[in-house]
Amino acid sequence: MLFWLMSINQDFLRMDSIDWDDRAFFDDDEWVTWSEINEQLRHKEWRAKYPNAVQTMIPYFESLISLAESYHLETGLHLNAYGDIGELFGAITYGIKLNRTYAQGADGRLGNDHVEIKTITPFKKKDEVLVDLSGNFSKLLVVKINEAFQVCGRMVDRRSLPTQRGRYLRVRWADLPSSTSGS
Repeated sequence: MLFWLMSINQDFLRMDSIDWDDRAFFDDDEWVTWSEINEQLRHKEWRAKYPNAVQTMIPYFESLISLAESYHLETGLHLNAYGDIGELFGAITYGIKLNRTYAQGADGRLGNDHVEIKTITPFKKKDEVLVDLSGNFSKLLVVKINEAFQVCGRMVDRRSLPTQRGRYLRVRWADLPSSTSGS
């Protein structure tokens, strides 16, 4: 009898530590929680929205863009994170494998192509980027973050950029082909 009471007491102790508000249903002798269901739905949405993505990178991108937006709304200032946001966007949207930080020549690789990633920030007056043509890249990805912190990108082959004398080329967003990815 004492053993039976101790067993019942242990079951009650375990039940007290359960967050009953998060329980959805009981299946195969275990609880399935709303948190688990929501996480599965979030991952399904990510796979649909970012089919080329390494799934583990998506939360960093979403957290960083959310942080930049909330910081701006709270302070009126901008974080120095838009280049990183642009690179993460390229990685999850296009499947670009990013190079290590401060690697010379390009920001990442897409198959055999070296990709340079440039970001238009939400506070920039003109929708254009300055590209250093001395870099070793075969594709250019321009990522635009607008005032509503929506992100989209346009990729172009380097050979389709206008020929330019000198080291730098200004590339306008409006001059890039628009049949590319967005978020």
